Amino acid sequence: MGSGRNHEVITEQNLLGKDGEIKEPGWSRSQLQRYRRKDIKAPTFRIKEWDYYMILNKDFAVAFTISDDGYIGLQSASLLIFKGKPHEHTETILNVFPMGKLHMPETSSEGDVFYKDKRLDMSFKIETIDGKKCRHIRCDFDNFYEGKALHADIVLEQPSMDSMVIATPWDKKHAFYYNQKINCMRASGSVSYDGATYTFSPETDFGTLDWGRGVWTYDNTWYWGSGNCDIDGHAFGFNIGYGFGNTEAASENVIFYDGKAHKINDVRFEIPNDNDLKDMDSPEYMKSWRFSSSDGRFEMEFEPVLDRAAKIDIKLICSDQHQVFGKIKGRVILDDKQVLEVPEMMCFAEKVHNRY
Repeated sequence: MGSGRNHEVITEQNLLGKDGEIKEPGWSRSQLQRYRRKDIKAPTFRIKEWDYYMILNKDFAVAFTISDDGYIGLQSASLLIFKGKPHEHTETILNVFPMGKLHMPETSSEGDVFYKDKRLDMSFKIETIDGKKCRHIRCDFDNFYEGKALHADIVLEQPSMDSMVIATPWDKKHAFYYNQKINCMRASGSVSYDGATYTFSPETDFGTLDWGRGVWTYDNTWYWGSGNCDIDGHAFGFNIGYGFGNTEAASENVIFYDGKAHKINDVRFEIPNDNDLKDMDSPEYMKSWRFSSSDGRFEMEFEPVLDRAAKIDIKLICSDQHQVFGKIKGRVILDDKQVLEVPEMMCFAEKVHNRY
């Protein structure tokens, strides 16, 4: 984990200097640092670009990814059911050597993202609906599972609000991580599969965007958690995590409340029997977890409901994931020392080991 320092970037500038390194490592509330693919000095096959959306409520969730990871692309959709006997299915389509062919936008605020082949037609569009900025997600996935198709049409409302943006280097030349998490976007629309329709309500349900661009080192393990809810009529969310490069300048741990970001220090994921950073098998993911911050401002208990475990191992490329969905509750402290009691809410937290 990082040192706990939280340098905030407040100046608009190019993300990378002429040497291909991050000019000012740190965090910001919006994309003040301009990502430009042409500024990258690493080989094209090492560039990773992705947009990932998670839409979640207490009973079900969906997730969608469009990504160009240089020598491989991973396009996926997930449907997760928490009621009754929890279950999920994730379907992924792998592409060889996309290397920029998906034309991923260089900013999260403009440009649409598309992917289409014989089975999957998916798009993430930025639209103005009833005068409000929205993110429109569409997905038509033939033979999603057991020969049945999945269809989704979801709108996320994005008001003017803070986000979490992090720019961190890796301890390797020309490697960097530039990432934005946009929480607390109210969700409407639905997803249908196998004769059932799952509908999202903006009164209770939210979506989150994980927007990333960068050049990664080959072998990495990270932890990430996120969730959103209303607390007495006020939108609340959080983003916590570590393992994404050198976080000496800043971590990505943030509390969101009424559209404002409240920066906190390091947060530790206390997973039962998790003793080795790269050991994915020993942790007991379905037992109770705890999250604790070094500054005492994020103290939570987590009761798992479903472990979305996925593993891809094809020689040089390996991805071992445990994305665990469950109920979190506890308390947080805002920048002005206000204490919020967080009621039981659905969220997710994950441990992922990738070599690619």
